[in-house]
Amino acid sequence: MVLEGKLVVLREEKLSDMETFVGLRNDLDTQAWSKALPPDYTLPMYQQRFNEKKFSYDRSSARFTIEHKETKEIVGTISYDEYEERFSATIGIVTAKKFWGQGLAFDAQETLLKFLFTELGVRVVRIWTQSGNIGAVKLAKRSGFKISGRIRKSTYLHGNIYDNLVADLLREEYFQLHPELQDNLPAI
Repeated sequence: MVLEGKLVVLREEKLSDMETFVGLRNDLDTQAWSKALPPDYTLPMYQQRFNEKKFSYDRSSARFTIEHKETKEIVGTISYDEYEERFSATIGIVTAKKFWGQGLAFDAQETLLKFLFTELGVRVVRIWTQSGNIGAVKLAKRSGFKISGRIRKSTYLHGNIYDNLVADLLREEYFQLHPELQDNLPAI
């Protein structure tokens, strides 16, 4: 499955992408979580994860490689999981630092949101981050997410303690932000 945005393409993962993903996961700036200090994700771990899943997309969860449309470079990865049929999903996104500030993460996030709301018919999408990840918080808010939960002082990163945040975007909010799209599901 391929989802096409304005600047990026979201495509199924390839085994050759795993080395890039290991680098992203082991970089505390791109990972933005302190669960593993020091980070210890290895290429064989990612290769095993890749090999254990027949496809990187199925209806209940998906992992996509974010590829720059023009240069074909790997920008990062975006995924959804915790999918509840026609109800909700949780997304996650990681992009390489060299692509920060270019609108690529926003385009990838908007492309996935369009798929989740228009194709899968979800009613709410959630995203988790931490309060020190200013870029992720801004990205979420730019797409219309609202902070809906906070777990105070729960993440230690770079010598600081941050709050974990959950933000959500409701179906009606998404379609208000995108009047060019039609919501074909009845309101509840």
